[in-house]
Amino acid sequence: MPAKPLDEHAHVRACLSALCREAGFADPGALVQRDLLFLCDLIETRTGTIISLSTLKRLLAGQFVRLPQVATLDALAQTTGYAHWQAYRAAAIPTPAPATRRRAPRLRWIALGASLCLLALVSLALVRTRRHAVAGAATASFSATKVTGNDLPNTVVFHYNIDGVTADSFFIQQSWDRHRRVRIQKGVHTLTDLYLEPGYHVAKLIANDEIIKTIDVSIPTDRWVYYAQPTFGGEPTYITPATPLALTRADLTGVDPQKEHLYVMANFPTARPLSSDSFTLRFRARVTEPMGNLCPFIMGEVFCQRNFMYFATTPPGCSSASEVQFGENFMGGKTHDLSALGSDVRNWRHIALSVRNRQATIAIDGRPVMTTTYHQSCGQITGLGFISNGLCQVDSIALQ
Repeated sequence: MPAKPLDEHAHVRACLSALCREAGFADPGALVQRDLLFLCDLIETRTGTIISLSTLKRLLAGQFVRLPQVATLDALAQTTGYAHWQAYRAAAIPTPAPATRRRAPRLRWIALGASLCLLALVSLALVRTRRHAVAGAATASFSATKVTGNDLPNTVVFHYNIDGVTADSFFIQQSWDRHRRVRIQKGVHTLTDLYLEPGYHVAKLIANDEIIKTIDVSIPTDRWVYYAQPTFGGEPTYITPATPLALTRADLTGVDPQKEHLYVMANFPTARPLSSDSFTLRFRARVTEPMGNLCPFIMGEVFCQRNFMYFATTPPGCSSASEVQFGENFMGGKTHDLSALGSDVRNWRHIALSVRNRQATIAIDGRPVMTTTYHQSCGQITGLGFISNGLCQVDSIALQ
């Protein structure tokens, strides 16, 4: 009997599985951070399209209700050897073979499989081959100046000199997000760039794939700010809610509710007196409207000078899509049992995070649900944030 055609979401999942297999990863659910970074590099190398690490995580975890943008779909298809997404879709629609020639499809699949394996091996060898070594990195200079105070958007002028460095290519990357990487050239010593999101960023000067200089770029807010970030890439839309820390549909001026977004509430003070190695954060929160998401979540994040501190709670049946990170210690729900973090976030939840001597304990409704440790200090606390895939309400915030 002919196979049942796949729906669009199933096609995306099948394409991601094929991409993982071609990159040498048999189990997409067992990928760790370095594997995901390799996939991001592979997609960029083959297609020239940058898909951020967070976007790739969400796609692999199935955290999407609506389809990604066409550019993202095309990049996934092109990485697996197709001209574009529609070509992949056309090839993925099964066509039953005549009953008198049952062996032909099997032979074609064997030949196709061998070709894909050979292509994967050649591609991996090319991707993993190091470029020419970077020389003269110590001669480089790198600095930055803000020209618009603490406004959003914020213009930052980077000053750099790479004239004495030998490498094939050079970039300035605004922060941890590879999507914010801009190519620069020798003989030019200034780059003016735009920061659309507040925070404490670590900008990088990159030669080939090697980070040769870093500088801190702090863009505080000294107040709560709100914005909607498209899930699959794009510029944020700033929001002015009628009630602080409580987003409603009436507040979403300029935001298309038919597209998936992450809704962010963030506060970055200019002063940073607290160490991230010893603090307690308590807050009460709920998702008032899931915006069509079957797995609504609330992520609490303590922003730091270095690395990340965040955790998400979502309904128990969605725990495979959860993730936690403290310092260098990242845990994803696909490869770790995070079911203890499950809670129905559509109701009010009392949530607490306590860190002592780089040991983090998370409690929900007064009950400790997770304890984990990390080794690399994240520096001072630079801000607080609450992130959700639905409209969220937060109150009773206490940080000490």
